[in-house]
Amino acid sequence: MTDFRSLELFYWVAELNSFSRAAERANTTQPSVSQRIAALEAELGVKLFDRNPRSISLTHQGRKLVQYAERFLLLRAEMLAEVGSAVAMKGILRLGVSETIAQTWLSRFMERAHAVYPNIVIDLTVDVSPVMRELLARGDLDLAFLLGPVDDLTTASCDLCAYPLAVIASPELPIGEEPLSIARIRDFPIITYPKATAPYPRLREALNDPTLPPPRIFGNSSLTTIVQMTLDRIGLSLIPPIVVQKELKAGRLRIVDTVLRLPDLVFMAAFPLTLSGSLAGPMAELAQEVARAYEAPAPA
Repeated sequence: MTDFRSLELFYWVAELNSFSRAAERANTTQPSVSQRIAALEAELGVKLFDRNPRSISLTHQGRKLVQYAERFLLLRAEMLAEVGSAVAMKGILRLGVSETIAQTWLSRFMERAHAVYPNIVIDLTVDVSPVMRELLARGDLDLAFLLGPVDDLTTASCDLCAYPLAVIASPELPIGEEPLSIARIRDFPIITYPKATAPYPRLREALNDPTLPPPRIFGNSSLTTIVQMTLDRIGLSLIPPIVVQKELKAGRLRIVDTVLRLPDLVFMAAFPLTLSGSLAGPMAELAQEVARAYEAPAPA
Protein backbone atom coordinates (compact mmCIF):
# COMPACT_ATOMS: atom_id res chain seq x y z
CA MET A 1 0.00 0.00 0.00
CA THR A 2 1.37 3.41 -0.95
CA ASP A 3 2.65 5.36 2.07
CA PHE A 4 2.97 9.07 2.63
CA ARG A 5 6.76 8.98 2.45
CA SER A 6 6.73 7.53 -1.07
CA LEU A 7 4.14 10.09 -2.17
CA GLU A 8 6.20 12.87 -0.61
CA LEU A 9 9.36 11.81 -2.45
CA PHE A 10 7.46 11.40 -5.70
CA TYR A 11 5.99 14.89 -5.24
CA TRP A 12 9.38 16.50 -4.71
CA VAL A 13 10.96 14.73 -7.68
CA ALA A 14 8.09 16.02 -9.82
CA GLU A 15 8.22 19.52 -8.30
CA LEU A 16 12.00 19.93 -8.51
CA ASN A 17 12.46 17.86 -11.69
CA SER A 18 15.43 16.11 -10.13
CA PHE A 19 16.07 12.98 -8.05
CA SER A 20 19.15 14.52 -6.42
CA ARG A 21 17.42 17.78 -5.48
CA ALA A 22 14.43 15.84 -4.15
CA ALA A 23 16.79 13.77 -2.00
CA GLU A 24 18.37 16.92 -0.63
CA ARG A 25 14.97 18.49 -0.01
CA ALA A 26 13.70 15.41 1.85
CA ASN A 27 16.97 14.90 3.77
CA THR A 28 17.65 11.47 2.31
CA THR A 29 19.86 9.89 -0.37
CA GLN A 30 19.34 9.72 -4.11
CA PRO A 31 19.40 5.87 -4.17
CA SER A 32 16.69 5.87 -1.52
CA VAL A 33 14.54 8.19 -3.62
CA SER A 34 15.08 6.07 -6.72
CA GLN A 35 14.12 2.90 -4.85
CA ARG A 36 10.96 4.51 -3.49
CA ILE A 37 9.90 5.74 -6.94
CA ALA A 38 10.63 2.33 -8.49
CA ALA A 39 8.55 0.62 -5.78
CA LEU A 40 5.72 3.12 -6.32
CA GLU A 41 5.75 2.46 -10.07
CA ALA A 42 5.72 -1.29 -9.45
CA GLU A 43 2.80 -1.01 -7.02
CA LEU A 44 0.74 1.15 -9.38
CA GLY A 45 1.80 -0.80 -12.47
CA VAL A 46 2.58 2.36 -14.44
CA LYS A 47 5.61 4.40 -15.41
CA LEU A 48 5.65 7.76 -13.63
CA PHE A 49 8.74 9.37 -15.17
CA ASP A 50 10.41 9.32 -18.56
CA ARG A 51 14.13 9.23 -17.83
CA ASN A 52 17.11 10.07 -20.02
CA PRO A 53 20.73 10.80 -19.09
CA ARG A 54 20.17 14.56 -18.83
CA SER A 55 16.61 15.07 -17.64
CA ILE A 56 13.39 13.53 -16.41
CA SER A 57 9.79 14.35 -17.15
CA LEU A 58 6.43 13.18 -15.87
CA THR A 59 4.46 10.71 -17.92
CA HIS A 60 0.74 11.15 -18.47
CA GLN A 61 0.04 8.93 -15.45
CA GLY A 62 2.70 10.77 -13.45
CA ARG A 63 0.97 14.10 -14.09
CA LYS A 64 -2.27 12.61 -12.81
CA LEU A 65 -0.61 11.21 -9.69
CA VAL A 66 1.17 14.44 -8.76
CA GLN A 67 -2.20 16.18 -8.36
CA TYR A 68 -3.41 13.48 -5.97
CA ALA A 69 -0.09 13.40 -4.13
CA GLU A 70 -0.19 17.12 -3.44
CA ARG A 71 -3.77 16.92 -2.21
CA PHE A 72 -2.96 14.00 0.11
CA LEU A 73 0.13 15.68 1.51
CA LEU A 74 -1.51 19.05 1.99
CA LEU A 75 -4.42 17.37 3.77
CA ARG A 76 -1.98 15.54 6.03
CA ALA A 77 -0.17 18.80 6.81
CA GLU A 78 -3.48 20.52 7.53
CA MET A 79 -4.48 17.66 9.83
CA LEU A 80 -1.23 17.91 11.80
CA ALA A 81 -1.56 21.68 12.07
CA GLU A 82 -5.15 21.53 13.30
CA VAL A 83 -5.16 18.38 15.42
CA GLY A 84 -1.54 17.67 16.31
CA SER A 85 0.75 19.67 18.56
CA ALA A 86 3.55 21.92 17.33
CA VAL A 87 5.98 19.22 18.43
CA ALA A 88 4.44 16.89 15.84
CA MET A 89 5.53 19.16 13.00
CA LYS A 90 8.80 17.85 11.56
CA GLY A 91 11.04 18.59 8.60
CA ILE A 92 13.61 20.97 7.18
CA LEU A 93 12.65 24.57 6.43
CA ARG A 94 14.93 26.37 3.98
CA LEU A 95 14.70 30.00 5.12
CA GLY A 96 16.07 33.03 3.27
CA VAL A 97 16.51 36.26 5.22
CA SER A 98 17.38 39.83 4.26
CA GLU A 99 20.43 41.14 6.09
CA THR A 100 18.33 43.94 7.59
CA ILE A 101 16.25 41.28 9.34
CA ALA A 102 19.40 39.35 10.22
CA GLN A 103 20.74 42.48 11.94
CA THR A 104 17.55 43.12 13.91
CA TRP A 105 15.16 40.40 15.11
CA LEU A 106 16.35 37.19 13.40
CA SER A 107 17.98 35.80 16.56
CA ARG A 108 14.72 36.30 18.47
CA PHE A 109 12.83 34.52 15.72
CA MET A 110 15.23 31.57 15.71
CA GLU A 111 14.93 31.27 19.48
CA ARG A 112 11.13 31.32 19.35
CA ALA A 113 10.97 28.92 16.41
CA HIS A 114 13.16 26.39 18.21
CA ALA A 115 11.02 26.66 21.32
CA VAL A 116 7.65 26.34 19.52
CA TYR A 117 8.67 23.87 16.77
CA PRO A 118 11.57 21.86 18.26
CA ASN A 119 11.47 19.21 15.50
CA ILE A 120 11.77 21.62 12.57
CA VAL A 121 15.34 22.20 11.37
CA ILE A 122 15.96 25.64 9.83
CA ASP A 123 18.48 25.80 6.99
CA LEU A 124 19.34 29.52 6.90
CA THR A 125 20.49 31.68 3.98
CA VAL A 126 21.16 35.43 4.27
CA ASP A 127 21.05 37.27 0.94
CA VAL A 128 19.58 40.23 -0.92
CA SER A 129 15.90 40.21 -1.80
CA PRO A 130 16.24 39.79 -5.62
CA VAL A 131 18.32 36.63 -5.12
CA MET A 132 15.79 35.23 -2.64
CA ARG A 133 12.96 35.84 -5.11
CA GLU A 134 14.82 33.70 -7.65
CA LEU A 135 15.49 30.97 -5.08
CA LEU A 136 11.80 30.90 -4.14
CA ALA A 137 10.80 30.66 -7.80
CA ARG A 138 13.24 27.76 -8.37
CA GLY A 139 12.02 25.90 -5.31
CA ASP A 140 15.35 26.32 -3.50
CA LEU A 141 13.75 28.19 -0.58
CA ASP A 142 10.60 27.37 1.37
CA LEU A 143 10.22 30.76 3.05
CA ALA A 144 11.88 34.17 2.71
CA PHE A 145 11.84 37.38 4.73
CA LEU A 146 12.45 39.97 2.02
CA LEU A 147 11.64 43.41 0.69
CA GLY A 148 8.10 43.69 -0.67
CA PRO A 149 5.86 43.93 -2.45
CA VAL A 150 5.45 40.31 -3.57
CA ASP A 151 3.19 40.16 -6.62
CA ASP A 152 3.80 36.58 -7.81
CA LEU A 153 0.46 34.73 -8.05
CA THR A 154 2.19 31.44 -7.14
CA THR A 155 3.49 32.90 -3.88
CA ALA A 156 1.69 33.66 -0.61
CA SER A 157 2.89 36.61 1.46
CA CYS A 158 2.21 38.56 4.63
CA ASP A 159 3.54 41.82 6.07
CA LEU A 160 6.31 41.66 8.67
CA CYS A 161 7.63 45.16 9.39
CA ALA A 162 8.44 48.54 7.86
CA TYR A 163 11.59 50.52 8.65
CA PRO A 164 12.22 54.14 7.61
CA LEU A 165 15.45 55.08 5.89
CA ALA A 166 17.66 57.86 7.16
CA VAL A 167 20.96 59.51 6.31
CA ILE A 168 23.55 58.39 8.87
CA ALA A 169 27.01 59.84 9.49
CA SER A 170 29.90 59.86 11.89
CA PRO A 171 29.77 62.87 14.27
CA GLU A 172 33.35 63.55 13.18
CA LEU A 173 32.40 64.00 9.53
CA PRO A 174 32.19 67.77 8.74
CA ILE A 175 28.72 68.16 7.25
CA GLY A 176 27.76 71.80 7.68
CA GLU A 177 24.40 73.37 8.27
CA GLU A 178 21.34 71.15 8.43
CA PRO A 179 18.96 70.18 6.99
CA LEU A 180 21.21 69.16 4.11
CA SER A 181 19.96 70.06 0.66
CA ILE A 182 20.05 67.58 -2.21
CA ALA A 183 23.01 69.50 -3.64
CA ARG A 184 24.88 69.22 -0.35
CA ILE A 185 24.13 65.49 -0.03
CA ARG A 186 25.65 65.02 -3.49
CA ASP A 187 28.94 66.43 -2.19
CA PHE A 188 29.51 63.21 -0.23
CA PRO A 189 29.86 59.58 -1.23
CA ILE A 190 26.68 57.78 -0.18
CA ILE A 191 26.84 54.17 0.95
CA THR A 192 23.67 52.12 0.76
CA TYR A 193 22.11 48.82 -0.32
CA PRO A 194 23.26 47.21 -3.61
CA LYS A 195 22.06 48.23 -7.06
CA ALA A 196 19.61 45.36 -7.44
CA THR A 197 17.59 46.40 -4.37
CA ALA A 198 14.88 49.08 -4.15
CA PRO A 199 16.70 51.77 -2.09
CA TYR A 200 19.51 52.22 -4.64
CA PRO A 201 17.45 53.31 -7.70
CA ARG A 202 15.17 55.42 -5.49
CA LEU A 203 18.18 57.24 -4.07
CA ARG A 204 19.73 57.68 -7.50
CA GLU A 205 16.48 59.14 -8.85
CA ALA A 206 16.15 61.51 -5.87
CA LEU A 207 19.71 62.80 -6.35
CA ASN A 208 19.65 62.90 -10.14
CA ASP A 209 20.52 66.18 -11.82
CA PRO A 210 21.07 65.96 -15.60
CA THR A 211 23.30 69.05 -15.49
CA LEU A 212 25.74 67.44 -13.03
CA PRO A 213 27.89 64.30 -12.96
CA PRO A 214 26.19 61.18 -11.50
CA PRO A 215 26.12 61.08 -7.68
CA ARG A 216 28.70 58.86 -5.98
CA ILE A 217 26.57 56.00 -4.65
CA PHE A 218 28.43 52.98 -3.27
CA GLY A 219 26.15 49.95 -3.23
CA ASN A 220 27.07 47.17 -0.81
CA SER A 221 25.29 43.95 0.12
CA SER A 222 26.85 43.83 3.59
CA LEU A 223 25.28 46.06 6.22
CA THR A 224 28.27 45.41 8.46
CA THR A 225 30.54 46.89 5.77
CA ILE A 226 28.21 49.86 5.22
CA VAL A 227 28.25 50.64 8.93
CA GLN A 228 32.03 50.33 9.15
CA MET A 229 32.54 52.61 6.15
CA THR A 230 30.25 55.16 7.80
CA LEU A 231 32.19 54.93 11.06
CA ASP A 232 35.40 55.42 9.05
CA ARG A 233 33.97 58.67 7.61
CA ILE A 234 34.07 57.44 4.00
CA GLY A 235 30.81 59.28 3.46
CA LEU A 236 27.14 59.30 4.39
CA SER A 237 25.07 56.14 4.51
CA LEU A 238 21.41 55.60 3.72
CA ILE A 239 20.12 52.77 5.92
CA PRO A 240 17.40 52.20 8.53
CA PRO A 241 18.45 53.66 11.91
CA ILE A 242 17.19 50.46 13.55
CA VAL A 243 20.24 48.55 12.29
CA VAL A 244 22.67 50.95 14.00
CA GLN A 245 20.80 51.55 17.25
CA LYS A 246 23.83 50.64 19.38
CA GLU A 247 26.10 53.02 17.48
CA LEU A 248 23.48 55.79 17.71
CA LYS A 249 23.02 55.30 21.43
CA ALA A 250 26.80 55.30 21.99
CA GLY A 251 27.20 58.50 19.93
CA ARG A 252 29.46 56.81 17.39
CA LEU A 253 26.96 57.61 14.63
CA ARG A 254 24.13 60.10 14.28
CA ILE A 255 21.08 60.74 12.13
CA VAL A 256 21.58 63.66 9.75
CA ASP A 257 18.67 66.01 9.08
CA THR A 258 18.15 66.32 5.32
CA VAL A 259 15.45 67.24 2.81
CA LEU A 260 15.69 63.73 1.34
CA ARG A 261 12.51 61.67 1.74
CA LEU A 262 12.31 58.07 0.55
CA PRO A 263 9.70 55.33 1.13
CA ASP A 264 10.09 52.99 4.09
CA LEU A 265 11.58 49.55 3.58
CA VAL A 266 8.63 47.16 3.80
CA PHE A 267 9.54 43.57 4.62
CA MET A 268 7.31 40.57 3.95
CA ALA A 269 7.31 36.84 4.49
CA ALA A 270 6.84 34.96 1.22
CA PHE A 271 6.45 31.27 0.44
CA PRO A 272 5.31 29.19 -2.55
CA LEU A 273 1.71 28.00 -2.73
CA THR A 274 2.87 24.39 -2.74
CA LEU A 275 3.47 21.66 -0.21
CA SER A 276 6.48 23.54 1.20
CA GLY A 277 4.01 26.09 2.52
CA SER A 278 2.76 23.55 5.06
CA LEU A 279 5.78 24.38 7.21
CA ALA A 280 6.33 27.91 5.90
CA GLY A 281 2.84 29.18 6.76
CA PRO A 282 3.09 28.64 10.54
CA MET A 283 6.65 29.96 10.52
CA ALA A 284 5.56 33.11 8.68
CA GLU A 285 2.88 33.70 11.32
CA LEU A 286 5.47 33.27 14.06
CA ALA A 287 7.76 35.76 12.28
CA GLN A 288 4.92 38.28 12.24
CA GLU A 289 4.58 37.99 16.01
CA VAL A 290 8.32 38.42 16.58
CA ALA A 291 8.64 41.35 14.16
CA ARG A 292 5.72 43.22 15.72
CA ALA A 293 7.08 42.69 19.23
CA TYR A 294 10.54 43.93 18.27
CA GLU A 295 11.18 47.51 19.29
CA ALA A 296 14.43 49.31 19.05
CA PRO A 297 15.38 51.52 22.01
CA ALA A 298 15.49 55.22 21.15
CA PRO A 299 19.01 56.62 20.73
CA ALA A 300 20.27 58.76 23.61
